Amino acid sequence: MDIHWDDLRVFLAVARSESLSGAGRQLRIDPATVGRRMQRLEEGVGAPLFAKSPQGYALTVDGQRLLDHAERAEQAVTGAVEEIGGQAGQLTGQVRIGAPDGCANFLLPQVCAELSRNNPLLDVQIVALPRVVNLSKREADMAITVSAPATGRLTVQKITDYRLHLAASSEYLGDCPPLGQLRDLQAHRVIGYIPDMIYDKELDYLAEAGIDRVAMASNSVVVQLHMIRQGGGIGIVHDFALPFAPGLRKVLTGSFGLTRSFYLIRHPDDRRVERLNRVAEAVVAGLRAEVARLEDSAA
Repeated sequence: MDIHWDDLRVFLAVARSESLSGAGRQLRIDPATVGRRMQRLEEGVGAPLFAKSPQGYALTVDGQRLLDHAERAEQAVTGAVEEIGGQAGQLTGQVRIGAPDGCANFLLPQVCAELSRNNPLLDVQIVALPRVVNLSKREADMAITVSAPATGRLTVQKITDYRLHLAASSEYLGDCPPLGQLRDLQAHRVIGYIPDMIYDKELDYLAEAGIDRVAMASNSVVVQLHMIRQGGGIGIVHDFALPFAPGLRKVLTGSFGLTRSFYLIRHPDDRRVERLNRVAEAVVAGLRAEVARLEDSAA
């Protein structure tokens, strides 16, 4: 059996992107070359590795078996290179972190800036998506989520709790109906998520406040924050985001407040890679400190 490591690298890219073109973009090679590499690899192992359909390239049973071995080989090669090429304990290479947009906008930039300053040869990428990041397809090396996955071969670490409250702009509050108790919200314009685009039950904030109509909505928590800042109405805001919006005021704090949690999700095989372990430790510590600092500022 004659198998080249470079063909395994291409195989991993096709398996994760489920297409020749996606793998080609990732590896910066022509899709036709990707196809030839996969043909050579299949001839080398003596079995078809992908089933082609209109939806893309899906792994066969033999392909899934090879995927497990190829990922372990990838981790072994990566670990060896990092061990040999490590420079005085500094982190090198690239790391991609997936996160919901609230965390990605208000917390991770500060955490990753510190990580980058301490490790000049480390390339840090933040992927902000209004959905759960797919680690199995290697959309990111690690992901921050608002709930722990109930299924899947993943490792989960709770990072920290965070708080949310109702808030509105001073301009809106100066010219709005009375707001003394939670039921008064029925007479106000409420801002929140687009109901059918809430991808995690932990984000269904307004249901807990008894709100059944959203006057202005977005699938992005950052867009919601800007709507509130513009006087569009009342919405639920992360306490850690309030220092970035000094014109907003928390309301009904005695009647309503939420506590949610961030979790760090990783692929279990990545535990063998010391570089990713150290990045994960820095991200967890940084997020805990940043949430505490910003919430104290918003108190």
